[in-house]
Amino acid sequence: MYQNRTDKNTFYSRIFKLVLPIIIQNLLSSAVSSADVIMLNYVGQSSISAVSLASQYANILFMVFYGLGTGATILCAQYYGKGDTQAIQVVEGIALRFSMTISILFAGMALTIPHWMMRLFTNDAELIAVGASYLRFMSVSYLCCGIAEVYLAILRSIEQVAISTALNVLAFSLNIILNAVFIFGLFGAPRLGAAGVGLATSISRFVELLACFIVSHFRDSIKLDFRYLFVKNKLLFKDFVRLSLPALGNDIVWSVAFAMYSVIIGHMGTDAVAANSFVVVVRNFGTILCFGMASAGGILLGNIIGENKLEEARDAAKKIMKLTVISGAIGGLIVVAAMPIVLNYASSSLSGQAMHYLKYMLWINTYYIMGAAVNTTLIAGAFRAGGDSRFGFICDSITMWCYGVPLGFLSAFILKLPVMWVYFLLCTDEFVKWPFVLRHYRSGKWLNNITRDNLFQEKENI
Repeated sequence: MYQNRTDKNTFYSRIFKLVLPIIIQNLLSSAVSSADVIMLNYVGQSSISAVSLASQYANILFMVFYGLGTGATILCAQYYGKGDTQAIQVVEGIALRFSMTISILFAGMALTIPHWMMRLFTNDAELIAVGASYLRFMSVSYLCCGIAEVYLAILRSIEQVAISTALNVLAFSLNIILNAVFIFGLFGAPRLGAAGVGLATSISRFVELLACFIVSHFRDSIKLDFRYLFVKNKLLFKDFVRLSLPALGNDIVWSVAFAMYSVIIGHMGTDAVAANSFVVVVRNFGTILCFGMASAGGILLGNIIGENKLEEARDAAKKIMKLTVISGAIGGLIVVAAMPIVLNYASSSLSGQAMHYLKYMLWINTYYIMGAAVNTTLIAGAFRAGGDSRFGFICDSITMWCYGVPLGFLSAFILKLPVMWVYFLLCTDEFVKWPFVLRHYRSGKWLNNITRDNLFQEKENI
């Protein structure tokens, strides 16, 4: 059933079947975030600010679930290639034990002490009150995400990306519709403002989880089965922790460092902040294809490695690298194509100085995307597919926290360089990684079959 799938489909057809749904998923995710801001803009600045602050908890949870999902994906992709569905189910149970424990903790806090959670971010009484009501409604979504995100990660790892995308489309579309209903009180619903965003998110996530159970019931492949929460396997548990913790650490190290870049720019004046806010949106759209390629490439490589076709996996990695360079170039062209539109749109609200920053920041991002594309594909895609999540954690920790962040603070606050020089220096971090990342890629040390045989025949391991 699982063996020799590379003989049935060409490499490129398989990867594009994985890439397209992932791109749609990422676009919809961006659309939901944009819809929240647009709708709350009609409610008031306090609602936007409160939801922005309170949503940091959801962002933290997303990083945790993504890290756990990465560990599950690495193992399940290889065991899928190996044809061991029982191992995949046990890994799902292990990931669910972690994710459900964390989501129950966050949900309990959001339900019982939301005001204290908001006080970590602000002392403004109005923002605390608005944010607390939002968090209470969000508590249900935390529980649902803890289950659904793991199951969807498992589906992606076994090349069922279209199903996970369809479920995300359902949740995201329903979320946008219900946002309007509960924010503005449409169709006789209560007008809840910012709290309506939390209620809409919880309902849509509950429907998504319900859909996960329905899909699981009618499919013959991997089930969403809570019985596997209680199945223990020491070897699989050890492998899961060994792969998930560095991946989770890597994502946290990278995202916090990137947040520090925003802090540095934020202290350089409102013009720089305003320009950068537009740049971030454009760059996110420019990198959707690159990051989709990294996710799809990692899944496909994991499947091939699990079949123990290491030479074929090495060849596939070369093809993915070629596609990455192409997608990076396309991402740069997207930024170039968007420049006239963005500059024209921004001219009505930005100052002349901010427009100057925006123009050159966009030019810098036309090639910065290429650096991010190569590193993401190798670190988060190929290396993790081969069971090597440790290298990315070490590499990003050193380059981001020993080079990027210190260089930013030095250039901005000690040397007091002009804004554009500071921004340019911050955007060199991806290229500083290249020699180390490419050297590790060429060494082949990342290419490992991490699956085990006879997992369920030795009693001491269960």
